[in-house]
Amino acid sequence: MSERIVVDPITRIEGHLRIEAEIENGKIKDAFSSGTMVRGIENIVRDRDPRDVWAFVGRVCGVCTSMHSLTSVRAVENALGITIPQNAELVRNIMLATIYMHDHVVHFYHLHALDWVDVVSSLKADPAAASAAAQKLSNWPNSSEGYFRDIQNRVKKFVESGQLGIFANGYWGHPAYKLSPEQNLVAVAHYLEALEWQRQIVKVQTVFGGKNPHPNYVVGGMPASINLDEANAINAERLAFVRKLLEEAKTFVDQVYIPDLLMIAGVYKDEWGKIGGGVSNYLAYGDFPTNGYNDFENYLMPRGIVLNRDLSKVHPVDAGSPDEIKEYIYHSWYEYEKGKQAGLHPFEGETKLNYTGPKPPYEHLDIEKEYSWVKTPRWKEQAMEVGPLSRLLVAYAAGKEPQKSLIDSVLAQLNLPAEALFSTLGRTAARGLETKLIADWALEFYDQLVENLKSDSRMVNHENWDESKWAKTAQGFGLSEAPRGALAHFVKIENSKVKNYQMVVPTTWNGSPRDELGNLSAFEASLIGTPVHDPKLPLEILRTIHSFDPCLACAVHLYDEKGDYVHQTETF
Repeated sequence: MSERIVVDPITRIEGHLRIEAEIENGKIKDAFSSGTMVRGIENIVRDRDPRDVWAFVGRVCGVCTSMHSLTSVRAVENALGITIPQNAELVRNIMLATIYMHDHVVHFYHLHALDWVDVVSSLKADPAAASAAAQKLSNWPNSSEGYFRDIQNRVKKFVESGQLGIFANGYWGHPAYKLSPEQNLVAVAHYLEALEWQRQIVKVQTVFGGKNPHPNYVVGGMPASINLDEANAINAERLAFVRKLLEEAKTFVDQVYIPDLLMIAGVYKDEWGKIGGGVSNYLAYGDFPTNGYNDFENYLMPRGIVLNRDLSKVHPVDAGSPDEIKEYIYHSWYEYEKGKQAGLHPFEGETKLNYTGPKPPYEHLDIEKEYSWVKTPRWKEQAMEVGPLSRLLVAYAAGKEPQKSLIDSVLAQLNLPAEALFSTLGRTAARGLETKLIADWALEFYDQLVENLKSDSRMVNHENWDESKWAKTAQGFGLSEAPRGALAHFVKIENSKVKNYQMVVPTTWNGSPRDELGNLSAFEASLIGTPVHDPKLPLEILRTIHSFDPCLACAVHLYDEKGDYVHQTETF
């Protein structure tokens, strides 16, 4: 007998994502992913100056802050034929690296760690044993017996007061938790430390972009005045501050994040390194240009597609081709002039709302009709997964270094085959390994910038800024790798104004409803076969969906098959 449960919303920070799952004989037989929040900012930017669009679309998300702004200026630069100075490219890369480190660390500790870490179990830990365990993991200085006793006492005060605060209402004691009490105490301590760390690293954004979230960008470069000797500019002192922040970030990643990740992977690898793989196709646009945005062959993150988990070949991708990427709305609350069966390339994309579903709250999705506000993108009619795992798999298949050597070394350390990458745990691990690489790259970009400034201080190229010289019509696309995956903006310009604007974002790829033929997207496919110990405490569903880092809200509600309220989790 099957049972259908609802987790809505499933994410811990931003947006609204609903998962419905049919469970049979203790495993998920079928799953449905529904985005329950409307996004219509593409309509808001119509008829505006394309050079201003970055400021509007940047507000789509404040989590991976500035990713949409960066992608927007790239799209407009592509349409108008604008290249940017090398200094601007380096500053953009530093800011992008900062976003990655901040986003990945916050995801691991504050959005995903509690799927693996039992906070209440840490109260049973021996602080001396926790100290010994932590010191075996790394040289991080906060590893004394007294330090862990203090952390444990802080958690005890929460419990004794009857208010667990940020740790309230979890599935503590669930049998799917496998860490020892001492390992849980180490992870809880680092959870708290990461809260403070993330406040510091974002200051890099404020130095170069003026503020955070939503730092400033400009078509043609970066609005950052750098003069090493000028008090009112980004001077030598402020640049030295940036380097200090990047060095501290690298230390935290190397001595806290990666050791914790390997600790968790070592405990959970036998089960969670085999399930949660989902679709078998992986897409990456690539990023971190080293020789200009248009020379993607020299990106540190390569561009391409891996099909059917075949790591012997990388397939090319052309986002501008009308024959490759199309968005469908067969199961989405939108309409196209050509009808529900049509697939549109984003240059011709439409954002026309057509809600025909039930008014919330409702018992279940009508999965035979429309059931999501998310469109369904496909590459040559095939579903794709995007994100850190896709980026590392494309790099691995391409033989790209240092990615390949790092992946091989970690697989060897954990005694796992390459196939273990295609899993919930592989997805979680990929995010951490990527962060380790990016922490190194950020310092390399910084050193290149400082050296380049000795002979060239240009930050903006105003060529083609004169709109009187623009063609009557133009179109372009900007590609980037947001922390959560492949991100693309498409712009059509007519008479110096935005004629059409479309965004295909990472969670659109991963969290979309199935297509007309019934093919599942990444979220839905990843849940098939996942064991669920207790449908009223669906910790296993959280683990797999959170491994994608879906950019969608801040509480989890659970309903039984009759729609009755059962449980709620709130985590910040």
